[in-house]
Amino acid sequence: MDALLTAAQHRIDTARDQLIELSHAIHGDAEVGFEEHTSSRRVAESLAAAGFDVQHGAAGLDTAVVAEYGTGPLTVAICAEYDALPGIGHACGHNIIAAAAVGAGLALAPLAEELGLTVRVLGTPAEEGGGGKILMLRAGSFDGANLAMMVHPSPYESSRMPCLAVQHFDVRFTGRSAHASAYPQLGINAADALTVAQVAIGLLRQHIKPTDRIHGIVLDGGDAPNIVPERAGGQWYARSATLAELGELYPRVQACFEAGALATGATVEFDEPGPAYSEFEHDEHLIALWEREATAIGRSLPTEPLDPNLAGSTDMANVSLAMPTIHPMLAIEAGGAVNHQPGFTAACVTADADRAVRDGALAMARTTIAAALDEQARTRLLARSYVAAEDQRLSSA
Repeated sequence: MDALLTAAQHRIDTARDQLIELSHAIHGDAEVGFEEHTSSRRVAESLAAAGFDVQHGAAGLDTAVVAEYGTGPLTVAICAEYDALPGIGHACGHNIIAAAAVGAGLALAPLAEELGLTVRVLGTPAEEGGGGKILMLRAGSFDGANLAMMVHPSPYESSRMPCLAVQHFDVRFTGRSAHASAYPQLGINAADALTVAQVAIGLLRQHIKPTDRIHGIVLDGGDAPNIVPERAGGQWYARSATLAELGELYPRVQACFEAGALATGATVEFDEPGPAYSEFEHDEHLIALWEREATAIGRSLPTEPLDPNLAGSTDMANVSLAMPTIHPMLAIEAGGAVNHQPGFTAACVTADADRAVRDGALAMARTTIAAALDEQARTRLLARSYVAAEDQRLSSA
């Protein structure tokens, strides 16, 4: 095992400059979900140059990538995200995620035959909204995988990500325009419908669970102050601890918007741009291996449990329902900034962020090697080979 770990580290350190260049280039591209054409091409080309069999435009998605090396019975799926946030770019560090995933793939490919591995690096679009991984799961891009992993930058270090289920949805109210001074009685104010809905949501918050979240933004509130707004709408998220609890919360939130329509005479429409993200089922055995290997390369894991209120959401959670999965968080120094703040965008191309690329790649490679060589772990993982057509829980989710 020591020789394999040394070989993996040598491969990553040899490719270090290439991986950092990839991370910085994706950071500069800052392409939002389903528009990551340059970023996904960079990932695909990096893997193709290393001998991977690459499909760019997989699962019916222009910016999805499936790259594979080896033919061993144990298949590891390593996920690369590369979508940016609107307005503030890579404030969640997906450039680091993508480069670390490529690095882990480069490290494992030369060892695949000896380890009995198939190494599959998946470029997964639209994590910030759109559910690229879920679409790829359903399309069969994860078929045959026995385990999955990725890393994620954060202000804190952790072997797991606190995670909530989430439904993204768009809301559109339609009313009737009129002169706001001369003929207001002829108008139906769609913006008023949205105001009523937001007040209702504010009141609903008193009666929801502590783990529930409701938040959104207004994208359209009319055209001019002297025209009764005939359109209003925005984008919203409803989050709960589990998909089951989300199934209880989401209709209550929709009822708040329906109340706005009822009160004003407007009509309301909902659109879900992607599938719901689930809760995360962390694989404790893989986490134990990750913690051992991450500590061995100098990462410092916390000794106290994380604050559960730090929870976000990810479509990697749906992958965790399908197969043993880990999603460790890598701390980078961000000067007090946190994910989804402009300060974190700047922090994702620093020396500390570059170290996270290298450490993330190496720790994922080492964890995979450890799992492949541990007879008990390998047997357990081989028994969990994933097939989308047989995944009843995912399809129902």
